[in-house]
Amino acid sequence: MAKSKQNTTDLAEQRTDWAEDRTVQATERTYAGWQRTAFAAIGIGLGFRALFGEFDPPWLAKGIATIFIILGAAVSWTAQRNACKTLNRLDSHDVDRPAVLQMRWLSYIVTAAAILLAVALWFLRNSSAS
Repeated sequence: MAKSKQNTTDLAEQRTDWAEDRTVQATERTYAGWQRTAFAAIGIGLGFRALFGEFDPPWLAKGIATIFIILGAAVSWTAQRNACKTLNRLDSHDVDRPAVLQMRWLSYIVTAAAILLAVALWFLRNSSAS
């Protein structure tokens, strides 16, 4: 009888470990999804600026594009913060754990590049103004 109880406990612990592994994988997929959303927002900002470059007043198109680009930067930053916080609480058992440092650096680079892009957008000259 004692052996059966030990076996049941081992199985319960194994199922708990697997659940934690699934959560690690779900966190990685969620992070990737939010990064795609960040790139989409940045792309919408660039597309808006390109499509409505001759918009009158010209600052309005730049302003709307900047909002989307900064939104993309914020999404990237928030995605890494949430994913890293979750992954730091979890242990992986049978799956490879994503590298938290790589997730952070990717988001830092995306965030910095988006902010630089938004700043550069305001220094671009319209071809019709020259």
